[in-house]
Amino acid sequence: MLEIKDLTFRYSSQAPSVLDGVSLTLPGGEIGILLGKNGSGKTTLFKTVLGIEKPSSGSLLFGGEDLLKMSRRERAKRIAYVPQDICFGALSVYDTVLTGRIAHFGLASGKEDEAVTERVLEDMGLAGFAGRNVEELSGGERQKIAIARALAQEPKLLIFDEPTANLDIANEQLILSEIRRVAKEKHIAVLTSLHDLNEALALGEHFFFMKAGKIAYEGGAEMITENVIRDIFDADVRIMDIEKKRVIIKE
Repeated sequence: MLEIKDLTFRYSSQAPSVLDGVSLTLPGGEIGILLGKNGSGKTTLFKTVLGIEKPSSGSLLFGGEDLLKMSRRERAKRIAYVPQDICFGALSVYDTVLTGRIAHFGLASGKEDEAVTERVLEDMGLAGFAGRNVEELSGGERQKIAIARALAQEPKLLIFDEPTANLDIANEQLILSEIRRVAKEKHIAVLTSLHDLNEALALGEHFFFMKAGKIAYEGGAEMITENVIRDIFDADVRIMDIEKKRVIIKE
């Protein structure tokens, strides 16, 4: 379980807070969606959880362990990150996924690392791509490989930054399905930002709306209302039930 308590962050002692008392809890196997305007603090929150930025105050616990006292290597054994802009280099799919094991091995991979890599490729339906150059693959395939590389870390928490950005509709649905599958089958907590509210409704179980560095609203899908969206995004929408499915329509 990820537990964030009263987290604050500022770039200097005189600078305003980018994160201002953020608290949230996310159990294993649950998908949490982080929503808010650009500049609301989503990316900074990710960076503090990942250890890229050090918070000014507050606590970060995972499974009861203090993330702030862990080395980057130890944190990488628990938390994996799939960024929005993915850079692989001209590696094979196999070698790319194997790099996800770096936190577990020293100078060279061992048999266990190779076995994990092969298992992840099989689970993700990528075994047939193992020898292919990643740079030659489609956007959806590359995104699946990024998820596979993250899963090779054997994490208990997966963080995604806009996982469907720049994908077509078919690949969006594919990636959302993969995220849902790995969360449930492997009991991994997933924390992701999304810009599309309908995608968020389709994927998420718990929602965290950020505004001015704070969690302004949180809860299940029933908490998402037209008033909440208006307050967070300054946008008027209608929420309708179409074939027993909630849909958010821009006005």
